Amino acid sequence: MGAVDERGRAKAAFDRRAWRTAYDAFQRCEHLGADDHDALAESAHWLGLPDVAIASYGEAYRLHLAAGSPRRAALAAFMLAIYLRLRGDGAQADGWLARAQRLLADEDEGAEHGYPLYLEVARLMGCDLEAAAESARRMQDLGRRFGDDTLVALGVFFEGRALVKQARVREGLALLDEAMLAALSDKLKPMWTGAIYCGLLDACHELVDLRRAREWTEATRRWCEPLPVASLYPGICRVHCAGILSGRGAWMEAEAAALAACRDMAEIDVFVVADGYYEVGEIRRRRGDLVGAEEAYTRAHEMGRDPQPGMALLRLAQGRAEAAASSLVATLATFSGSALERAPLLVAQVEIALAAGDLDLAAAAAATVVETAERFDSTGLRAAAHRARGAVALARGEAVVALAALRTAFEIWQELDVPYETGRTRVLQAHALRALGDEDGAARECAAARACFERLGAAGDLRELVGAPAPPCGLTPREVEVLRLLATGRSNRTMADDLFISEKTVARHVANIFLKLDVTTRSGATAWAYERGLLHGSVQTAAPENA
Repeated sequence: MGAVDERGRAKAAFDRRAWRTAYDAFQRCEHLGADDHDALAESAHWLGLPDVAIASYGEAYRLHLAAGSPRRAALAAFMLAIYLRLRGDGAQADGWLARAQRLLADEDEGAEHGYPLYLEVARLMGCDLEAAAESARRMQDLGRRFGDDTLVALGVFFEGRALVKQARVREGLALLDEAMLAALSDKLKPMWTGAIYCGLLDACHELVDLRRAREWTEATRRWCEPLPVASLYPGICRVHCAGILSGRGAWMEAEAAALAACRDMAEIDVFVVADGYYEVGEIRRRRGDLVGAEEAYTRAHEMGRDPQPGMALLRLAQGRAEAAASSLVATLATFSGSALERAPLLVAQVEIALAAGDLDLAAAAAATVVETAERFDSTGLRAAAHRARGAVALARGEAVVALAALRTAFEIWQELDVPYETGRTRVLQAHALRALGDEDGAARECAAARACFERLGAAGDLRELVGAPAPPCGLTPREVEVLRLLATGRSNRTMADDLFISEKTVARHVANIFLKLDVTTRSGATAWAYERGLLHGSVQTAAPENA
């Protein structure tokens, strides 16, 4: 009688989602059936016990099969595939997925046939969007025909995701919002509410849709409140919250939140931990903690996340512009993601190429970002695109064009409440205003940028800003260094040695200097430098490229 009562208490607790109570009660039962193991596995999931969940689903699979219930056995096998993939055991996950599909192949069609499509659609998202959308619609059809609301919501979510990737953004976001509403209605299986949230936030991240990301993250945070902190979806939500805090400038709080999530999720989801460490790397780089940033990016890479473009921007901050450029070129050469996923790499390439003096590469990258932003109707990406275009125009000496683009970028960043990007855009606006002779306007922009960086603790940006008036004629600080050395009669090879860069990069800088100064010879550039007193300043050399 006691065992019966214990099992009854466990099931009642499970039904009301009292996961700890259910888990403890199931553990006290001497003999568990297949359904009991399914429930124990899900309870363990919410308590952040993936090993128990995997073992229980394995036992549920065995018992369902022994009882002649291949459909239920297939679902248990599918859940095993999900958990093994989260733990990083891809080969075992594929084996269990194949086992689930084999069991269902001989069964009449039912809702169970829709769930293995989850992993299939996720795979197709990277190679065949039409096929992914078709499979997503099949999930919806199976869900509606067999009365499974969870399957319908998953299918709606995946169709929306595919549409966004196809640049049918408004249609896609409408479906994603619809799926998210269903997920938070408390009518779905809890496991899949979190999955839909994760996918929607991925789409928001790609689109730089900060408003939607903030709103849904706050709604999901409230949904997660009753759940144990150290479990899958609360952990994912905490990493996303850290990213939102970082965007709003609360860097110390964001770093602490991300690191705590990484510690709690270490044995639960390696992908979440990798994303958490990447976020930490981004925060530290912006704060000027370059050693700490490298450590965090390296941890993210060890966990399986590509550390670009953060690592390339770190190399640039270290004064290793050529290493930054090379690593980003290598990443882009082998990159197989979508245009949206490629955009952040190109935004970084603009900044790095300008630092290396490669205006043509910077312009090409900026143009692609602009095209992607317009194609996908992305407000946040549009801000990055306008700033990239403005930076290129400024480097070319086209101050009027630069200022127009930069003001558009500034207005968008300000509206989105992203202070760091707003401050960086102010710095470029100051350079453009100074090039147009508006010293008062430039001083105001610099003062506002300095106040922003001081408030954020952006040490690297402050170092570059303090006492650094914009060079004349749109010359970059590196081009001023090259011009000063050129005027002393040094050869390209000697300048390359002095500045710890390649001779090819020096030649590119010299060509840019000639173009901006409207001269054709070294003597003409030297005369220009003497006339403007540039030779009275000291030449500051950068750190070695191979340091």
